[in-house]
Amino acid sequence: MSILIFLLILSALVIVHELGHMSVAKFFGIKVDEFGLGYPPKAKTLFKWRGTEFTLNWLPFGGFVKIFGENPALNGEQNQDHRPDNFQSKNRGIQAAVLFAGVFFNFIFAWMMIALGFVSGLPAPAGFNLPTENEKTLITVVMPGLPADRDGLRSGDAIISLSRDQETLLAPDSNTTLTPADVSEYIGRSLKPITFQVERGGQALTFVVTPQSGILPDKPAIGVSMESVGIVRLPPHQALYYSLKATWELTLSTAKALGVFIAQAFSGQADFSGITGPVGLVGMTEDVAELGFGYLLSFTAIISINLCLINLLPFPALDGGRLMFVGIEALVRKPIPAKILNAVNAAGFAILVFLMILITIRDVRNIF
Repeated sequence: MSILIFLLILSALVIVHELGHMSVAKFFGIKVDEFGLGYPPKAKTLFKWRGTEFTLNWLPFGGFVKIFGENPALNGEQNQDHRPDNFQSKNRGIQAAVLFAGVFFNFIFAWMMIALGFVSGLPAPAGFNLPTENEKTLITVVMPGLPADRDGLRSGDAIISLSRDQETLLAPDSNTTLTPADVSEYIGRSLKPITFQVERGGQALTFVVTPQSGILPDKPAIGVSMESVGIVRLPPHQALYYSLKATWELTLSTAKALGVFIAQAFSGQADFSGITGPVGLVGMTEDVAELGFGYLLSFTAIISINLCLINLLPFPALDGGRLMFVGIEALVRKPIPAKILNAVNAAGFAILVFLMILITIRDVRNIF
């Protein structure tokens, strides 16, 4: 089931991305030859609309768009630059707009997912300046091999109470909850076993976890990260406003983290263990789906934002790489030869596929 949910999420993100390219291309009068659901080989033509063939393909996930003139050397469209509906005949600004439209539509999609979540009730960290209610201390990360992981605590567990010997730590009253600082301070008092009462998937569960020295330098710990999380539930007009703010803040924080990782990669200090490929995302999808629909919407929005930013990297075969070439052409005032452009993009695509294979192999090893 988790594989099906992940494929649906991935397909939605890819189709929205390609829809962005197609919509802006058509707006500027560029011919769009085909919009495909799934990947070739083609199963059937669904219909034609305004010169575009909409197809259903045999690989049942994702999608693609063929824009006339975007890759002339590959599609046999050389020497047709004079046609007004050719991508190559448009000025660099229009070309850049078509290329940027895919990531922009993914940003809009993330915005709409978060807005829908805010209408239905979406978990959100208390520090995001959002009107939250029913705040709970949530376990956000469980570190592998440490006491919390060994004794059964999981990401997404909401801590209800803690007890040790005759000392019980409960929420002060029904309108508040334990804060992460409360829980951390309680855990750090002693190495004696602690009984955790947590809420998971609507059920109250109990686990006994023994703190361990050496995880933190100054006190015992169990190997978790925690955050105060509440539910945001808003009317549609407020949901659109607050979700735009949240999406923008999330994009900025993700971009900052990506920038730090790239800088560390060039200096040889990056930790690649945190990178997850499709196999790892399937496992994450299963965990998120168990937490509820709101978490699934947040997860989809986060993936969409990550795709936005990764696609904007100035690397061949990505939209950012294509935008870089358009910028170079604008500076030198002449087009880069199609054969060179397509060869560089093909090499970039091969490198991306190779990296994805390596990440997938590592994800599979981690499972077994």
